[in-house]
Amino acid sequence: MAASLDGFIARKDGSVDWLETSDRYAGGSTLDPKEVEAFLETIDCYVMGSRTYETALAFEAKGFGWAYGNKPTVVLTRRELTKVRDTVEFYSGDLAALFNGRLRSTFGSIWVVGGGAVVSECLRLGLADEVRYSIIPILIGEGIPFFGRLADDVALHLVDVKPYDTGVVELCYQVPK
Repeated sequence: MAASLDGFIARKDGSVDWLETSDRYAGGSTLDPKEVEAFLETIDCYVMGSRTYETALAFEAKGFGWAYGNKPTVVLTRRELTKVRDTVEFYSGDLAALFNGRLRSTFGSIWVVGGGAVVSECLRLGLADEVRYSIIPILIGEGIPFFGRLADDVALHLVDVKPYDTGVVELCYQVPK
């Protein structure tokens, strides 16, 4: 997931108009579309919250396409939402049962796309293996936090740091078990 430097994944109204950056960092890597494509190929299934799903639909409506390809996508929601493709499934039950049951027995790589409440719940329940956190070089002051409240500390192990020429910094942490 991507967040502002001050830790928000969206403005209070859910907008992410600040994601594009005009910053330039000469020492950073250029985001290679082939690398992105290769990484996306490693993902077998996506899990996201309802607001992330609605944001993805809004991006698609603006002509950016459906970012999740033909991969199975589980949307966690208690609301009635529009199903726009056969690969999307809505789920409102026990998150640990979903992951430890059907998802882990069916898929090798499950990618939690967002939002903050879903990410926090996965960490709280011990369901996450790693956290990839892309920091966008902007401060937005307030909004929807990347992480919700956690009952306990979650210690992480830094695996990789990659700066990009856009000023974005990607952090990759392993979640020790």
